[in-house]
Amino acid sequence: MAASTAESEGQIKDRARGKDKDTGGEEAGPLESEGGTTTIADGVVSKVAGIAAREVPGVHDLGGGATRAIGGATRALGIGDERSQGVSVEVGEREAAVDLVVVVEYGESVPQVANQIRDNVTKRIEGITGLHVTEVNIAVNDLFFPGDEQPNQIEESRVA
Repeated sequence: MAASTAESEGQIKDRARGKDKDTGGEEAGPLESEGGTTTIADGVVSKVAGIAAREVPGVHDLGGGATRAIGGATRALGIGDERSQGVSVEVGEREAAVDLVVVVEYGESVPQVANQIRDNVTKRIEGITGLHVTEVNIAVNDLFFPGDEQPNQIEESRVA
């Protein structure tokens, strides 16, 4: 019947992962074309991941205490980029893995926030870069309580 000409479910799944069983090799991904290849720097993926994580309700900030303090100082001097603060990535030719350090707002469900971060980071990186996200590891290192802001942080937020 038509089963001999139709693709099996396994072949469809392998193709979705970028494998072409007929040739035994890898299919060209969205970053390869007849005109050449596109490479994406780690910094680009870090920025996308940082912005995507901050879009999730319940995420107060990214990075550990020392990282946030240094980030605040570099922002005051006009150097540094807070978008990639608390983000570490490994980028291959077709895949990316992300590690995030997150501060969650008190009262939020950490597992729910973490799952929303994973979903949003994956969606944004795959949509913007074309890379497949293999994993998003999240370390929640602090809780933010309303009123915890330092006086200089309050002044910075008024100026911005």
